[in-house]
Amino acid sequence: QVQLVESGGGLVQAGGSLRLSCAASGRILSTYVMGWFRQAPGKEREFVAAIRWSGGTYHADSVKGRFTISRDNAKNTMYLQMNSLKPEDTAVYYCATGVVNAVRVAGGYDYWGQGTQVTVSS
Repeated sequence: QVQLVESGGGLVQAGGSLRLSCAASGRILSTYVMGWFRQAPGKEREFVAAIRWSGGTYHADSVKGRFTISRDNAKNTMYLQMNSLKPEDTAVYYCATGVVNAVRVAGGYDYWGQGTQVTVSS
């Protein structure tokens, strides 16, 4: 089993920055991909970014150039640095992990955190 705990969400003005963290505990395999997804009210959960143990990264087009995913394998922690935030980035952000092939597909992840709210005011 793997437990994931997100932190770092909050309220920020448009153009501001936040850094989300996802701390993982339990039986974490080096083959696991770690990812960030978000879900706004009334919308489906959407892919934000993912990172492989080796460091390979993937970002959604909507956040490319503004968000950066990273991980510290020694600390079993993943981060999402979010810059130039926009009101449309408002959502609950979830971290997830698992043995994943299609990193942009939520259904491929085995473990999920509880989520952290990010609200961007205009």
